[in-house]
Amino acid sequence: MTAPLFLVDPGDLDGLGVDDAVDLVGPEAHHAATVVRLEVGEEVLVADGQGARVLTEAAEVGRDLVRLRVRQRADEQEPSLRLTLVQALSKDGRDEDAVEAATELGVDGVVPWQADRSIVRWKGPKVDKGLRKWANVIERAAKQSRRGRWPRLDELVTSQGLAERFAGATPFVLHEDATTPLATADLPTEGEVLLVVGPEGGISPQELERFVAAGGVPVRLGTQVLRASTAGPAAVSVLSARDRWR
Repeated sequence: MTAPLFLVDPGDLDGLGVDDAVDLVGPEAHHAATVVRLEVGEEVLVADGQGARVLTEAAEVGRDLVRLRVRQRADEQEPSLRLTLVQALSKDGRDEDAVEAATELGVDGVVPWQADRSIVRWKGPKVDKGLRKWANVIERAAKQSRRGRWPRLDELVTSQGLAERFAGATPFVLHEDATTPLATADLPTEGEVLLVVGPEGGISPQELERFVAAGGVPVRLGTQVLRASTAGPAAVSVLSARDRWR
């Protein structure tokens, strides 16, 4: 069984080598001791969410502090081609399901999008609440998949803001009427790829026109019409199979 992964603050793992100590404190220590029931001698992965990751062995286990000894570095380098999921807000938690699966599959960034046809609306205090929920989803999924480098969560964007975000990136807009398969679309070797996924009601004609004018490339995944919860993860898988999984 793969060792469980726990989080420390950025910088806590810098410069650590074999036999150096790293401590889990607070909620992470409590979870390791009381939920995972970690025992002395068991292996543990520790990451800072920014690429630093070490394989350790438990030396001391307490509810408030878990002391670990580094056995080897297992850092995760930033990929030359970054995949960012632009996920429209969707009802029934399907947007969160998409973010969870995409994180497990290795997406490098997540952008919440207030699409024209999004039934869910983030306004006022709902913006911060929604971002916190998505951040928690990313954390749980990153831990489950043992990731050392976690996806960056950007601020909520409107359709206009998203079109402006296309500058300097390779934006693919998933659309059921597109004729170009994502599996064969021209793919750069470096930089950022944006995968734009609309809500259950789809991307409006006005949005599609705006995105194409800004450089967006409409693409399709196949002949099926996918839910908002599955389209993004499927797109991440397609591009990962063409690049980082080879």
